Amino acid sequence: MIVEYDVEPVRGLPGDLPQGERILWQGSPDAWRIAVHAYHIRTVAIYFALLALWGAIGALRGTNGWTGTLMTLAVGAIGLTVIGLIAWGASRTTVYTLTNKRIVLRFGIALPKCVNLPLGTIAAADLAMQGKGIGDIALRLTEQQRLGWMQLWPHARPWALTEVQPMLRSISEAENVAGLLARTVAAAQGAPLAATPPVLAVAA
Repeated sequence: MIVEYDVEPVRGLPGDLPQGERILWQGSPDAWRIAVHAYHIRTVAIYFALLALWGAIGALRGTNGWTGTLMTLAVGAIGLTVIGLIAWGASRTTVYTLTNKRIVLRFGIALPKCVNLPLGTIAAADLAMQGKGIGDIALRLTEQQRLGWMQLWPHARPWALTEVQPMLRSISEAENVAGLLARTVAAAQGAPLAATPPVLAVAA
């Protein structure tokens, strides 16, 4: 369930930790990586570059002036700047927390939102590396909670619309975090965490 709140007594959490619960790890998305993989800043840059190139070719051939090309470049620069700022804001305001009892996703630039996932509800974790130790960890749940894909985005697995999977996006030392997650869930559930091979290799 996604909740909104105003007070944050513990960084990344909507309330104080209950007795017996402790934080094992906290992390946030890498700003550049989330800009590339969630907000597709490279794709947008290529799109405007191709438009500008097409306009420049037309200008060189004399079929049109340079005004359109310059406007395309200006709009593209503004668009890329906005995307970059959004990605930076998402990185600054997102905190993923793993405790010995649950995983908490805190996100939201304007108004903080929080998703609490008890370890007992996690059936599997899929690790996808992006390079340089940064990767995504998608969480498959044992029972479908009332999680909306649009409410979670970009902290949800892309295109998993019918079975929404919360995702720890573009985190550093992703393999180590995946291994810690697997061991923590196994300890909480008394059984190994089902996972894709990269996670199993780390947890072994």
